[in-house]
Amino acid sequence: MNVMLRKELRLSTLLLTWLFIGFAFMTLIPGYPILCGVFFITQGIYQSFQRAREDDDTLFSALLPVARRDVVRGKYQSVILIELCGFALMAILTVLRMTILRDVAVYRQNVLMNANPFYLGTALLLFGLFNVIFVGGFWKTAYGIGKPFLIYIAVVFPAIGAAEALHHFPGLEALNAFGFDHIALQLCLLLVGAMLYVGMTYLSFQKACADFERIDL
Repeated sequence: MNVMLRKELRLSTLLLTWLFIGFAFMTLIPGYPILCGVFFITQGIYQSFQRAREDDDTLFSALLPVARRDVVRGKYQSVILIELCGFALMAILTVLRMTILRDVAVYRQNVLMNANPFYLGTALLLFGLFNVIFVGGFWKTAYGIGKPFLIYIAVVFPAIGAAEALHHFPGLEALNAFGFDHIALQLCLLLVGAMLYVGMTYLSFQKACADFERIDL
């Protein structure tokens, strides 16, 4: 663990942010848009950004004997760590629904998205959107958080709605597979989501580094 990541976890990341990872348990709620759990996890990350801004954390970090790129890297690493902790819990609960709970009536009768690898891949896509829109947007000024978070909200909820609706279209029923039905397709969709997450986060990080270099604090 590098020094800037340790600094982020010890000084900048609120306990509340870690508690918001618990919204991953929304994976188990029947008759509910379970992808909203992703939004609440990212909202927890937003709270840490808000607290860090009020504490002038960015200026403090920039005054440390490290490159500006390392300041951005530390923030991204902490965000990714929190997101992956939430995703890991979502994955465990998804496996539970795919195995022990696969034939439970409240899940079988649910018209909304089922917990399966497609759900996990979509969750990674939503985390990637957060990293591009909010985290990347923050580094355009290294101060403003309201506008990028509102833009993220305006994007993420239509994305959730679209993902929830897809399996109702003819020919796309396999997206809402139960248990290990259509598992090859499901795993491919999870892989696509993972690749999009990595690509979006990497490109966002590179742009954030360039933006932060130009800012006069």
